[in-house]
Amino acid sequence: MNNRRVIVRVPASTANLGPGFDTLGMALSLYAWIELRVSEQTEYQFYGDQMRGLPKDKSNLIYKVAQLVFKEAGVQVPELSISMHSDIPLTRGLGSSASAIVGALVAANALIGSPLTDDKLFQMATALEGHPDNVGASMFGGIVVSAWDGERADYIRLEPDPRLKTLVAIPAFQLSTEKARHALPTQLSMADAVYNVGRSSLLVAALASGELGMIRHAMKDRLHQPYRAALIPGMATILERAVEYGALGAALSGAGPTLIAFVDDKAGDADALEPFLLETLKQEGIEARTLWLAPAVLGPRITVEDISKQPAVPLPERIKGEV
Repeated sequence: MNNRRVIVRVPASTANLGPGFDTLGMALSLYAWIELRVSEQTEYQFYGDQMRGLPKDKSNLIYKVAQLVFKEAGVQVPELSISMHSDIPLTRGLGSSASAIVGALVAANALIGSPLTDDKLFQMATALEGHPDNVGASMFGGIVVSAWDGERADYIRLEPDPRLKTLVAIPAFQLSTEKARHALPTQLSMADAVYNVGRSSLLVAALASGELGMIRHAMKDRLHQPYRAALIPGMATILERAVEYGALGAALSGAGPTLIAFVDDKAGDADALEPFLLETLKQEGIEARTLWLAPAVLGPRITVEDISKQPAVPLPERIKGEV
């Protein structure tokens, strides 16, 4: 174990997909990398603009999550060398915390010889995150349909349709999940609950069957998006009109503020979608950047190396060409 170095690449994720509040997630081709090895004292190397301001002591999330794995496995690894690079923007609704949790769990498990199963890691990730949608997508890749009763999380993974592509608009401001959840009501009408059960069921069926034309009807929501719209000016317009510009449907990504539009990559009719998203937000005084992202089919990619046989190369050098 002392001669082992582990590097894990873990995908970002989008959660809810409109109506599937806390139950639906999809991995996206935007990544974070975590490197772990045993050290004489805990030390950190963070790379990338997303890493600024993160703690470099034992209060760091990566360190704390890794220690949970060691405790569960009955081993002691008190000191770690931790390196991380992430292209996933923080607190924007693209699963940055979920990817960090999953990456730390998987890397720590691999460091000690992988005694814990993927299901055990998923259960731990769900308990840490408080819901299974983002962590499930980052853990297993593809589209993950999940349910959690506070004790056990269950899931089914769907293979994304090869035609499916996404366009995300990332506003230049952060929105904490806690603040976004405070915007939600404590009670809902039976009519709204039934509405969302129907839409979420329809969306899962559309994604599973490849009936992409049904997505525009299935991504509608009454549980969370109407209440969060005031936090993201321009959101209501984008969700209502994105299909006019070639989107299959649009949603708030997780708790936001990122907005995500689904596109049929083979249709070739979404050229106006990107300008529409940017201009709609700009009219509300919001600067944003856009990214075209394919669904990430794979979950974490794990590389285990023998330090004694490999030169010490900084993480950015090792992942050059992937970032």
